[in-house]
Amino acid sequence: MKKHILLIDDEPAWLTSVGQILTKEGYTVKGVGTAFEALDVLRKFRPDLIVSDLRMPDMNGFDLLEKIKALPQISATPVVFLSAIDDFHAKKVAKELGAAGCITKPFEQGDLLSSLKQYLPR
Repeated sequence: MKKHILLIDDEPAWLTSVGQILTKEGYTVKGVGTAFEALDVLRKFRPDLIVSDLRMPDMNGFDLLEKIKALPQISATPVVFLSAIDDFHAKKVAKELGAAGCITKPFEQGDLLSSLKQYLPR
C-alpha cells in the first residue's frame, strides 16, 4: 500500500526536489509552501508522515508541530523536520515537542530515504 507524505517548505526548489525523490520511491506526496496551507490540507488529507521545514515565513516548524499535536485526528502522525538548521538546541526542542526526527539540509538522497523509512508507520 502506498504511503502518503505531506511535505512543507517555503522554498519551491526544495519542495520540487524532495517531492521528486519521494515520488520516484513510490510515495504519494502532497507539497505545500506554508504552515497555514499545511493546516488547511490536514483538515482533509491524512498523511502517514509529515516532513516540514523549521524556518518558514508564516509560522515556524515548532509552532506548526504544536498545532498538529493539538489536532486529535492527526496528533499521532510522525513529524520529521528537514531543515538547514543544524544545532543541538533546535534538535532538543524538536524532540521535546514530539518530533519524530530531524534531517539536516543538504542531505544525500539515500540518507533521506533511509531516515524517512524509519519514521513511516509499517
